[in-house]
Amino acid sequence: MQPTQTIKKFAVVAFAQLLLCNTVSAQGNNKFDSYGFEVGKLTKNKLVIEAFEAIDELGPSSIKELIELTEIPAPPFKETVRAQKVKQLFESAGADKVWIDSIGNVLALRNGKKATQTVIFDAHLDTVFPEGTDVNVKHHGDTLFAPGISDDTRGLTVILAVLRVLEKSKIETADDLLFVASVGEEGLGDLRGVKYFLAKNKLKIKSWISVDGTDIEEIATGALGSVRYKATINGPGGHSWAAFGLGNPHHAMAKAINYFNDEATRYTSLVGKTSFNVGRTGGGTSVNAIPFESWTEVDMRSESPEHLKKIDSIFKSSMVKGINEYNGQIKKGQALTLTLTAIGFRPSGKTSATDPLVQRASATAALFGATPRLITESTNANIAIAKGIHAITIGAGGKSDHAHALNEWWLNDKGSDGIKFALLVVLGETGIAK
Repeated sequence: MQPTQTIKKFAVVAFAQLLLCNTVSAQGNNKFDSYGFEVGKLTKNKLVIEAFEAIDELGPSSIKELIELTEIPAPPFKETVRAQKVKQLFESAGADKVWIDSIGNVLALRNGKKATQTVIFDAHLDTVFPEGTDVNVKHHGDTLFAPGISDDTRGLTVILAVLRVLEKSKIETADDLLFVASVGEEGLGDLRGVKYFLAKNKLKIKSWISVDGTDIEEIATGALGSVRYKATINGPGGHSWAAFGLGNPHHAMAKAINYFNDEATRYTSLVGKTSFNVGRTGGGTSVNAIPFESWTEVDMRSESPEHLKKIDSIFKSSMVKGINEYNGQIKKGQALTLTLTAIGFRPSGKTSATDPLVQRASATAALFGATPRLITESTNANIAIAKGIHAITIGAGGKSDHAHALNEWWLNDKGSDGIKFALLVVLGETGIAK
């Protein structure tokens, strides 16, 4: 597409979308139009036009890179090999400084001209799939199938592409831009990479932009909080006939979980969406043996910090009530013991719909013909939001489905628009140096 065609395309689409898009402005901010014009003006910048052309040229190599990275396994807590490859790619893309921190995050700094504050641009290295999963990419027509290809390997290729086009088009940003390829976003990783980074860094962070998922019309401003426990009940164990009467940890666990289910069900029926789930259970050695251990893993989630705290307390009190009641029924032997081990915590929170970062991202999505929707998700941005940082999560472009499943896929349907969208959101935050 020629530069003049690019400008005309975005001018027409932006005008139409700004007339039609009420999703964000309806939430109490009448400044949406001004952000739309701000983003539209940015697309007319000569350097940005050149960057857009560079993105179009990057298409085939970006897809090749997506395949290459997807086929490097990055199971939970074992992201090292992929991290080393991403570090090499950041270095070759032209970052001013690239390093891997002590927890395994890959960081690439691109210096801004003013350098008074820093914008963070993040995607996660890890996938949800365990070691040994077949991650070879299969081609079915234009669609690429592989575990982890969209969540979040596509996000990694987008942040790498943004760095490359900034370098190629020689755009100098006003603020520093720090690219972060983080570990531990999925499952029991518990956002450990971002937690570590924000606990250790001394930067003045202006905003945090995570790339996760692919739909550019979905802008995650809400942080879905979660708390997770492994509950373990222990006893002496014994033969199911000869030692009958000893405390049975499975029986006690069942009683405790039943109390939790009943009380949590009553509570969640009265408040905004809050969920609870017993995800895994285990213990015991044989059908004819009283187990010496029973364990279960429980996940609780809410958009509200207050509701999350309350259901957490319901879980703990139910477990104590259950084991105490059961212990009172034991006919012989010692009482059973309960241990609650926290195995995950993701804080809740929200970036306001009126926040400039949200408004700019929404206006940018409208520019590409999308109708922006503000959603709540559990992503790396949770931690930044909880710390009061202006933070959102955006999509990487293209189409995808079946994330966290073996038949996960990604299709390059206007995939370059996803990179352009990300570039504009980033430049809206960093500013272009005068």
